[in-house]
Amino acid sequence: MTTSAPGEPSSPDGISRRAALGILGAGTAGAGFAAGAATTASLAQSASTDGDPRDAYPFYGEHQAGITTPVQDRLHFAAFDLTSTADRDGLIQLLKDWTDAAAAMTQGRDVGRGAVDGNPLLPPDDTGEAVGLPPSGLTITIGFGPSLFDDRFGLADRKPADLEPLPLFAFDLLQEPISGGDLCVQACAHDPQVAVHAIRNLTRIAFGTARIRWSQLGFGRTSSTSTGQATARNLFGFKDGTANLKSEEPAAVDEFVWVGDADQEWMTGGTYLVTRKIVMTIENWDRVQLAEQEDIVGRSKGEGAPLTGSAEFDEPDFDLGTTDGTKVIPVDAHVRLAHPTTTGTRILRRGYNFVDGSNELGQLAAGLFFISMQRSPEQFSAVQRSLATDALNEYIRHVSSAVFAVPPGASDGSYVGAPLFD
Repeated sequence: MTTSAPGEPSSPDGISRRAALGILGAGTAGAGFAAGAATTASLAQSASTDGDPRDAYPFYGEHQAGITTPVQDRLHFAAFDLTSTADRDGLIQLLKDWTDAAAAMTQGRDVGRGAVDGNPLLPPDDTGEAVGLPPSGLTITIGFGPSLFDDRFGLADRKPADLEPLPLFAFDLLQEPISGGDLCVQACAHDPQVAVHAIRNLTRIAFGTARIRWSQLGFGRTSSTSTGQATARNLFGFKDGTANLKSEEPAAVDEFVWVGDADQEWMTGGTYLVTRKIVMTIENWDRVQLAEQEDIVGRSKGEGAPLTGSAEFDEPDFDLGTTDGTKVIPVDAHVRLAHPTTTGTRILRRGYNFVDGSNELGQLAAGLFFISMQRSPEQFSAVQRSLATDALNEYIRHVSSAVFAVPPGASDGSYVGAPLFD
């Protein structure tokens, strides 16, 4: 089997049916509740920020993809627990198998022998629903939860000091079955079927070693991580993530995202991933007057400008007051409390909208699946503590929480997390 250079489309000669059909059939493609991603030179030069289905990001590299990669439009996120029979060798083999499969799928290739070309008397190596689909900018990011470092796998002394479950924050209504996890996999793509295919196949590979604890589908990115991307809107209708870290800020990404001299050497060059499932009370919000909505957020709903400016990227003036002494941007406005000048830090956001059907009252079960990457989970905690008096809290509730250590990228021939087991 021949393969292409990382990040470049593969030749249809000698590759899987999925990759060949994807290349031949591919055409050109057409706020979260905390402030503050960057592409690196290792990303494919041909990859666009507007979602070309032919985008192919390399899986191997200095850092894992799906962190500073331009945010794709679709997400399938899954947290896994190791089974009671799993051992250290089984965990290592799982990470090796996941690495091999992820390296293939991110380049538009089938897992193993594929969905149709294997032994007809055995189950196929690939589940097949992505046959004929191009890579679609798929990235797969793997992380380790705090619970992985108990005494099951001999890793207790390799646990980073920063890797602790997040504290309980004001107004948290967390549900334990959809929080935490030993491992996580974040699959992002321009096509939802490509993202689901990735999680489905990694779950199949994990059978007998790990099982899904909880998972989440997402659509409509709620942040932009490159200046080449327009600012997206959340389900409250407001532009979200205007102040997010951008790929064109490499110094800021180094300062706020990548782990430097870590207490555990295997985490140097990695990052910490936080997830929060935030349910929005959509029906209540939709009955709030426009002017009040804008006061709550601190920005105009149309342009996304701060209430003290006229354009989206105008710097907010938090000191500007009215004749009666009140602030133009209210003291409990989201943009004020989430702004880096208030929190003292920045984080890299990669969140998504979600709609999980409707609840028993006939209301949309909708909201934001918040994802952030940061050098230390304390950066997220600082932002979340600042938001304790946020006026938005009347219309949202946090029901899920998790934190994972995302190790640096793997080199070709190795596997994600290999230095952890040295």
